[in-house]
Amino acid sequence: MFSTRTLWTLTHKSQFIVFYQLSTLPPPTPGLQKSTPPTSSSSLSIFTPLCPAIAMAAEPKPQKFIAGADDFGCPLKDALVSYLRSINIEVEDIGVGPYYSIGEQVGRKVAASGTDTTFGLVSCGTGAGVQIFANKTPGIYAVKCLSVDDAKNARSINNANVLAVAGMSTSPETAIEILKTFISTPFKSPCPASDNKDWDPEIQKFLDNSLSEMAQIGKPNPSPEPQETCAICCLAKNREFVPVEIMPGGMMKIVRESPTSAIVRFKAGSIEPAHHHTFGHDLVVMKGSKRVWNLTKKEKYDLTTGDYLFTPAGDVHRVKYFEDTEFFIRWDGHWDIFLDEDLDTAKAAIDSGKDS
Repeated sequence: MFSTRTLWTLTHKSQFIVFYQLSTLPPPTPGLQKSTPPTSSSSLSIFTPLCPAIAMAAEPKPQKFIAGADDFGCPLKDALVSYLRSINIEVEDIGVGPYYSIGEQVGRKVAASGTDTTFGLVSCGTGAGVQIFANKTPGIYAVKCLSVDDAKNARSINNANVLAVAGMSTSPETAIEILKTFISTPFKSPCPASDNKDWDPEIQKFLDNSLSEMAQIGKPNPSPEPQETCAICCLAKNREFVPVEIMPGGMMKIVRESPTSAIVRFKAGSIEPAHHHTFGHDLVVMKGSKRVWNLTKKEKYDLTTGDYLFTPAGDVHRVKYFEDTEFFIRWDGHWDIFLDEDLDTAKAAIDSGKDS
């Protein structure tokens, strides 16, 4: 048996820290970890339970606040800044401005600090405006708190790092209590929303996961998926191009069977020998350039990006591509093709310039 004198007890559920002055030290209690204080001129020993409460108590507390307000929130902000300085917490007061500018500036500065010990304090008439614009910056979790319970919930559940207060409805005395609670409440600690009990393990796991997931919201995608705005391009997307066997250098994607619509590509220098179709067709050049000779009408068309051409049914036409070209084509019926010359004849005719 040994004499004891309890100096101090921190109670949390059934977990506690007890400082004992001992004449004889017993073996360490299972589940307890013995350590010695750095200033051990006395016979004090510390027994620290291995429990979540102690882990939460060790969580870093705010060392600095960035503060700002609009005209309606300025008196309350000044009172809270004075309180923070009285308890030796550093404050960077950026002053007064429109609620949207102040909210954004405080949020940006807190995020730019890169530490979890720099917090924000914003105040406007209702607390809502500064909260909205502080939250425009990724990594900022600003919450308007009108009560101590609000502050506990905001820190426990949301890991809030910016406190928004309402200058028109919150007294300085109440606001100071809110701020004290905001500073002293660790993430995942018991709060009104948990009936002031420890969170269930499943909810604790959710809260742990939420930190990394929330941090990604609002950040730009490092490799964003390009958004296709062209309706014709959307039709062709994810369809396979197949070679046009009788037209070397040509490839085709059918996007509709009947009446036939297609996306067609030809490499620079390719030639379509004279041919005709049973049905007329509309054509829009999406990129590149080409020349079309309508041999039936004895007309020539130079087409480039954005140009349109209609060729009537049965008209014989020959084509040359000056650069890699892609176009959309729609026939009035089912697609077919009838050659009126071979490739060598077409090349010779183009080289001779007789149809130019």
